[in-house]
Amino acid sequence: MLKIASYNVDNLFDLKKDGNEYSEYIPNTKSRWNKRNYKIKLNHISRVIKDIDADIISLEEVESLQALKDLRQTLKQKGLYYKYYKIADKKDTTTKVAILSKIPFVYNKEVSVGYSYRYRNILETKFKVNGTSFYIFTNHWKAKSGAESERIKSARVLLRRVKQIGFSKNIILVGDFNSDYQEYIKFKKERRLNNTNGYTGINHVLNTVKQTQKASSTKPTKNAFYNLWYDADEKDRYTYIFRGKKEALDNILISQPLLDKNNSMHYIHNSIKNLNKNYLFYKHKYINRWYISKGRVKVHKGKGYSDHLPVMAKFLVK
Repeated sequence: MLKIASYNVDNLFDLKKDGNEYSEYIPNTKSRWNKRNYKIKLNHISRVIKDIDADIISLEEVESLQALKDLRQTLKQKGLYYKYYKIADKKDTTTKVAILSKIPFVYNKEVSVGYSYRYRNILETKFKVNGTSFYIFTNHWKAKSGAESERIKSARVLLRRVKQIGFSKNIILVGDFNSDYQEYIKFKKERRLNNTNGYTGINHVLNTVKQTQKASSTKPTKNAFYNLWYDADEKDRYTYIFRGKKEALDNILISQPLLDKNNSMHYIHNSIKNLNKNYLFYKHKYINRWYISKGRVKVHKGKGYSDHLPVMAKFLVK
């Protein structure tokens, strides 16, 4: 059995000044992004990842290879060792996607999403277990500060690469898509977001709109992805809370072969879930995010975890 997860770690910056940092993450300034708070952040994120204990975990919002290595070392000190690791750092965006794995890579490659720094590259990773190959694509699409057309750009690049590999392969799409599993319904009234006449990246480009039932009753759909959130109880389908409303911005999508129990690798029904430990919440209704004070100078308080919850699912490799 394999457990595969995704976690937006909420701006894990290192302590080196590169010039691309957000102002509150410039090291050793009045914002107090310093050795003490960096160590606290690493320990807090490591606590979450240790509780997940995935075989493979994709990460979003990691600044650098150094930050990824420091996180990996902190995890090792806590008894969780990921021998294999990679970050998508060919494009010098402020934060990047990365992956930690107990399983060796066949290869890693970056899927370039244009030249603009507005779009983060996608990390493609191929694995082989017991003779069965599968692919994981780690995503972090444009935030909802931008309209849907910006997320569609990433979706189309991703789809183009999937078509090259083939829909018949074992493909898992994970990450922070900044899109709910029902984005096509929820964003329609948001004029600021809906500049595409109701067309969305996650639902229409990746073709998830035709499979909205539990995995056990889902019928195969050609050239489509199944969003695993439909296999969870509706009340549990979230990784983010915005103004009191729960959203599933972090998703796991799978190609059709992974729904077939006769396939050499398949999704284990009812295994998708978020990590909802008590310590990840504040007053039982807000996510206990990394706390930075507001004001003219934003100051790190050395408290909290991330503004996202992790999502995870289990797969069987025969």
